[in-house]
Amino acid sequence: MSDPRLQDRERLHRDFHAVWGNPAGWRALSIVNHTSIGLRFMLTGTVFFLIGGLLAMLIRAQLARPELPLIDHQTYNQLFTLHGSVMMFLFAVPMVEGLAVYLIPKMIGARDLVFPRLSAFGYWCYLFGGTILVSSLALGLAPNGGWFMYTPLSSAAHSPGVNADVWLLGITFVEISSVAGGIELAVSILRSRAPGMSLDRMPLFAWYMLVTSLMIVFGFPPLILGSILLELERAAGFAFFDVARGGDPLLWQHLFWLFGHPEVYIIFLPAAGIVSTLLPVFARRPLVGYRWLVLAVIGTGFLSFGLWVHHMFTVGIPLLGQAFFSAASMLVAVPTGIQVFAWLATLWTGRPLFNVPMLWLVGFLVIFVAGGLTGVMLALVPFDWQVHDTHFVVAHMHYVLVGGMLFPLIAGLYYWLPHFSGRLPSERLGRWGFWLTFGGFNATFLVMHWTGLLGMPRRVYTYPAGLGWDLPNLISSVGSFVMAMGVAMVLLDIGLHFRFGRRAGDNPWQADTLEWATALPPAAYNFVSLPACTSRHPLWENPALGQSIAEGRHGLPTIDHGRRETWGSDPLSGQVREIIHLPGNSWLPLYAALVLTVVCLSLLNGAYVLAGVAALATLSILLRWSWVNGAHPLAAPDARTRPGDPPLHSRTFDGPGRWGMGTTLLANGVLFFSLIFAWFYLWTVAPNWQPPARSPLPELALLLDGLLLGAVALGFRLLLRRLRRGNCRRLEGALWMLAALGLLQAAGLAWVLAATPLAPTASAHDALIAVTLGYLLLHCALAPLFTALQAWRVRLGLVGERAPYEPAVLLQWWDYCLLTFWVSYFALVLFPRGIGA
Repeated sequence: MSDPRLQDRERLHRDFHAVWGNPAGWRALSIVNHTSIGLRFMLTGTVFFLIGGLLAMLIRAQLARPELPLIDHQTYNQLFTLHGSVMMFLFAVPMVEGLAVYLIPKMIGARDLVFPRLSAFGYWCYLFGGTILVSSLALGLAPNGGWFMYTPLSSAAHSPGVNADVWLLGITFVEISSVAGGIELAVSILRSRAPGMSLDRMPLFAWYMLVTSLMIVFGFPPLILGSILLELERAAGFAFFDVARGGDPLLWQHLFWLFGHPEVYIIFLPAAGIVSTLLPVFARRPLVGYRWLVLAVIGTGFLSFGLWVHHMFTVGIPLLGQAFFSAASMLVAVPTGIQVFAWLATLWTGRPLFNVPMLWLVGFLVIFVAGGLTGVMLALVPFDWQVHDTHFVVAHMHYVLVGGMLFPLIAGLYYWLPHFSGRLPSERLGRWGFWLTFGGFNATFLVMHWTGLLGMPRRVYTYPAGLGWDLPNLISSVGSFVMAMGVAMVLLDIGLHFRFGRRAGDNPWQADTLEWATALPPAAYNFVSLPACTSRHPLWENPALGQSIAEGRHGLPTIDHGRRETWGSDPLSGQVREIIHLPGNSWLPLYAALVLTVVCLSLLNGAYVLAGVAALATLSILLRWSWVNGAHPLAAPDARTRPGDPPLHSRTFDGPGRWGMGTTLLANGVLFFSLIFAWFYLWTVAPNWQPPARSPLPELALLLDGLLLGAVALGFRLLLRRLRRGNCRRLEGALWMLAALGLLQAAGLAWVLAATPLAPTASAHDALIAVTLGYLLLHCALAPLFTALQAWRVRLGLVGERAPYEPAVLLQWWDYCLLTFWVSYFALVLFPRGIGA
């Protein structure tokens, strides 16, 4: 006779599966669960990695011997550009984001990320944008201006085809995905941790991903802005980077490297988080210096934003600027060194097991330290002048990025393989894969330091014999193919283990973090009950925790209400504040990404009317997305909670949507302030900047429009204060009135833009004014639309005293519009008047 407790456990899991289970067939495209989305990110990233690796093999084959006719210079430029773009934009960041999307909820004791549809939307944007970029090679339209797309070589005069446009639109599409992932991960880590998991008890991987996610939020918008400005210059003739019309090509480099140098650490920090997670497990002791590591990670993230001119020492910046950025470039080695010494101390004081994941970690330490040393060398301005644009820089970059990211990533994949398959990989194949990759990598790139010191420039498709470059290039090319064999061996091992690997038991590595308390492979809901966590090493302190979780002996073990839910916790202490109810599977993320793809392809083909129609369709889909939220019956079919449980998040004023909106506006604000930076930069640096004697803006009309915007924002704030006091009388009418006033303000701003005599194709001054006013108009036009939808939701009973959540989210949009308006007024009106122009 079967055990009744086992029957109850099986019944409980069946009930959870009925609510959380993933559909099959075509309906699988509607899945929003983080486990499936994370796996899709990683599988797609692996495909792009293989494509980028194949391009690298073609490049190295061409450079193996002098004057080889294998590839002509145009094809080489396309291969070179796509190799860098694929590895930087389509592999490195999406791969680590995908791993984090998969792991973070499991590590912090949650059932899913707080915005599951956003994760799915990010994946589809990544897939479609990456496909556009990669498929351009087969169509002969691949970008050929380098993965950095420097102006003026990427301007319409020097790159007249659509090759550069493919890069600008495709990369922007992919970066939407990265920013969406950063917002999702940051808010989820802060607001959905297990009860009792305060910040000082959080797994180190979660700390690394929190800092990385915020770096993405602050680091990616400058490049998105730069891509928009360059595309406007190419497609519409606007002047931003053209010296003759008052622009400056160095503005592109500043915007690119404002993204590009934090990008190095955005790639490195998640990999370092993998190292900090695995080392304690295989050293069989807690990591040395937890608090020092956290401070080092935060310091690295902060300092990484002060290094962007590190890549511009040879462009003619002032000597004082060179000295500052040289010192900052060396200073960032301090928090990195703290991490390395903490890892070494953990190994020294532990009893390490040198299995396959550990081999990759040791390989990482060797390669990354070497890359860090050459990085300090390049931080010295005189040395950088000597080796800039040589193969020495190529070698350094690959030591830092490949050694610092790929080796820990493979270690992590071997470590977490039982999560994906329930099986263990082969030790023998894994070791062969490591040694071939490690040896091939060093043969390829260690020799490149020598080639660079001998003066071989990068980005050349061939070279004459007799310059001393022949032998090192041949060694590098042979090494690259050995490395490719090692990567193939790793992929073979991973592929075969799904069929032939031996079964992994519970927690096969005897690890300490919560992801090993799930089933292997895990269910869609991760945990049938949500445990409290008062330790940094929960499974070391309670090895039976996984069994008690599966038996439903912890929090939120009921599912009869039909909701997908997880705890909402305090961002500092981890104490439970509300129940976050999550949306189920949805087609909306796929539809939104598909229509955005139409926008992208229409812009590439010059079909601007179709692009506008598709943009409006995208807005409609996103509004429908926001509609099925909060107290909507499809979002919360049953709003009842058990006695003693906190309320649903949609019945509070501080749910995850408020944090999500705030984080989104942070990213938006970085893009806006990058635009203001461009304005002030050109005022002070551009050699042919020619502002008019009198501002073309109707200043009084703009001032009155700003005062009306301030009145509407203040009215919305007072309305929310009244709602907080429980006073919902005439709420709908007040919202309709604010929407009408907001629409009047947006119409006034549209009149200012139409009435201002601007010539954006003739002057960078006028082009920046036009873009800034257009940016303000877009946001100020959306604000009354959102407010009108709130009024409608009040009429339907979806917003009110019972569900006061959404107006608190919308208030941030109104405040943001007000802030950006007055910053723009200062920059466009008061600043020129103050300096007498």
